[in-house]
Formats: sequence, C-alpha cells, structure tokens
Amino acid sequence: MNRLELIQAMPKAELHVHIEGTFEPELMFAIAQRNEIAIPYQSVEEVRQAYNFHNLQSFLDIYYAGANVLIHEQDFYDLAWAYFEKCAEDNVVHTEMFFDPQTHTDRGIAFETVLNGLQRACDDAAEKLGITSHLIMCFLRHLSEAAAFETLEQALPYKDQIIGVGLDSSEVGHPPSKFEYVFAKAREAGFLIVAHAGEEGPAEYVWEALDLLKVNRIDHGVRSEEDPALMQRLIAEKMPLTVCPLSNLKLCVVDDMQQHNIRRLLQQGVHVTVNSDDPSYFGGYMNDNFIAIAEALDLSNDELKQLAINSFEASFISEADKANWISKIKVLV
Repeated sequence: MNRLELIQAMPKAELHVHIEGTFEPELMFAIAQRNEIAIPYQSVEEVRQAYNFHNLQSFLDIYYAGANVLIHEQDFYDLAWAYFEKCAEDNVVHTEMFFDPQTHTDRGIAFETVLNGLQRACDDAAEKLGITSHLIMCFLRHLSEAAAFETLEQALPYKDQIIGVGLDSSEVGHPPSKFEYVFAKAREAGFLIVAHAGEEGPAEYVWEALDLLKVNRIDHGVRSEEDPALMQRLIAEKMPLTVCPLSNLKLCVVDDMQQHNIRRLLQQGVHVTVNSDDPSYFGGYMNDNFIAIAEALDLSNDELKQLAINSFEASFISEADKANWISKIKVLV
C-alpha cells in the first residue's frame, strides 16, 4: 500500500495531546452559548483567524481564553468525546491525554467536575469506540511549585483515575528544576512522570527532566539534538520523545517541515513518536501529522511503521497489549 493508505491503516497510540487543545471553534461557540458566556470573537471564522501565532505564549493566550467557557461536567465530556471521535477517524486506538486542572480550578471549577466529565468520556470511548485511554494531569509551569502542590493534593483522592503527572505551559524561564520537590512527592504517591522539555527551552531542560524529575517520557525534546551527550543518553536509555511536528511548525520551532529533525532522530535510534499536541489550534490531528512528515521528509513505509510501533512501546499500557498492537502494524505491507 502507499504511504497514505498505510498511515490510515496503522493502529496508533497518541501520547502527547492536551484535551483543552482539541477544542474546535464550533464546539467552543456551542458551549459558550449553552453556558451564556461571552467570548471575544463574533464567529467561528474569527476564531480561526486568531489562530495565527508567532510563539508559544501567543498561542497560550487564546488557549486559556477558550477554556473559560468550560464550566460543567458535561462540557468536559463533550470536549473529550469530540476528540475521541477524531481518534476513531485516524485509527488512534489508545490515547494518553493531558488535562490542566489549574486552568479550571483557578476559575472556581471543582477538580472533580473536570475529572468526572473526562472520565465519563473515556469510559464511553472504550465501550462504544474500542479506544482505550489514560489521563495525565499536568502542572502549569508558569505558576508556582506551591500551586502545583495544592493541585497534587486535590488529585490524590482520584489517583486510580489518573495514571501520571506532567508539566506544561510556558517553557522558557520555567525549568523543570522549579518543580523538583512536587514531582518527588508525585512519584512517591505512585504516579508516572512526564514533562515538556526541549521544545522552546534548551537541551539543559531535558537533562533536568531526566535527572531531577526522573521522567518516564520526555514531551517534545526536539532540541536534544543540540547536545551530543544528551543524544547518546536518550538512545542508551530508550527514553521516549513525544514529538509534535505540526505544533513545532505552527509555533516556529521549525520554519519549514522539511527542516524537522524527527527523521534524523529516528535514524539515529532515538525513541521518537508522533503526536498532535493541540490539534484544533495547530491544524491537524494524528494522521495529519503523519502525512505532513511523510511528505516533507520522504519517509519510507518502514519508517512510518517504526514510528507507530514506537508509540505503543512508549505507552503506559500492558506488555500484552503493546505486543498485540505492534503485531498488527508489522503485518501491514
């Protein structure tokens, strides 16, 4: 089969997606109207025009504005369910979704309101679509470590519904070391650990995520290539990088997709995976990201299959489930 057919046929796991970043303008308008909340845009097209970012912060500004319309458990359910429908279209059979409780609790929304809505969608996706999922709670790094500790305390009663803890939001000026103690507490509580590092921030942030936060995965990590010693370590430890190509292009981490380093990283033996990050804002879900790099970097079918295999190997599902999905990829020709 050709590349496009293979991309559609391959089962895939998504390991780096912010559920608040899947908020399509149409749904944002519908929920805003339902909740009688004013938003600073007059039409869906006006929102799409605003999706012209020049860096991470300019994206985050509109991202947080959109989140303001999410009030009730049903809102969070609807948000997640819309994403699961996209997963079904792209043959994403497992997803590990980030959610940002502080974005909502700081607005007076109860932690359990957020979690219950997302969990209900996860349960329905498993039953109705055959898509499995995990939830990963992220701390906002532009806030204080003290605020992260408060959020961790809120999460502890729901630990059986949250598999891991992550770190996201504005990277520059907020190194992983800022959150060393709260991540130690999260590890002690039994959470798996991930962290955004090496997207806009330097390779040094990846070192900190490895050594101080003791992560199980690095989110982004594309600037690791700037440090040969770091590259050797990532390869030796088979440390996964959850790479988001269209996000990197939209946020000007790369100026042209042909400059993206995901193929070089793959060829050097880095455990890279493909993900959509904030797909409604960055112009594409999982298959869009695969198609973009396949065309820009002339990826072979074997390379595409390896990226899909990596996604399951790097996931937090059981070894038996990993082997099952990987076997389904390997037989595709």
